[in-house]
Amino acid sequence: MSTLREELALLSYESANGRASTYLDLGLGGAVLYELALAGRIGLDGKKVRVLDPTSTGDPVLDARLAAIAADKPRSPHAVVERTAKGLLPTVRDGLVASGALRHERTKSLRIFTVNRYRSSDRNATADARTRLASAARNGRAFDERTQALLSLVAAVRLEKSLFPDRQTRPSRKEIKAFAEAHWVGTATRRAVANRDGANAAATSSG
Repeated sequence: MSTLREELALLSYESANGRASTYLDLGLGGAVLYELALAGRIGLDGKKVRVLDPTSTGDPVLDARLAAIAADKPRSPHAVVERTAKGLLPTVRDGLVASGALRHERTKSLRIFTVNRYRSSDRNATADARTRLASAARNGRAFDERTQALLSLVAAVRLEKSLFPDRQTRPSRKEIKAFAEAHWVGTATRRAVANRDGANAAATSSG
């Protein structure tokens, strides 16, 4: 079974025509925190993220991030998402390429600029995830923690329009917000996305 971060990455690349969606790195950071939280390794102590159990999960990516959180001072959830996200995208992407789940395509734009795209090697690779997400959106809740986490991250990184293209069946903004904030990791990921938007807007206005 794919990890939560792998499912999110596959959905993102598929939805963005082989390119990483704008906030995928933050979503992957959130996915790692979700996996650690669901495994009982981290949790909230007041308003800070703390390690509850430092023992290995058996997953090298999760263990590396768990060790980094343990070695750092306690930080706010969105700050931990941002720190966890650093360098994670190429790790997840390259792992999917190595496993054969993604196919790397390198082309030229205007015969000058190199364009890298990553496409699913299996057209049905995300079928299960899409079915679970559609069911959760339709029912207003997921029936398992993994699907709830994935739906929360999809909402937090704003993938809902590509995953629910039909406006009639797409969750409302209120529902999307509720999905994104159903767990503290989702709330933190959504906050990290908003912070990036704010930083980009400030940079644009000052430039």
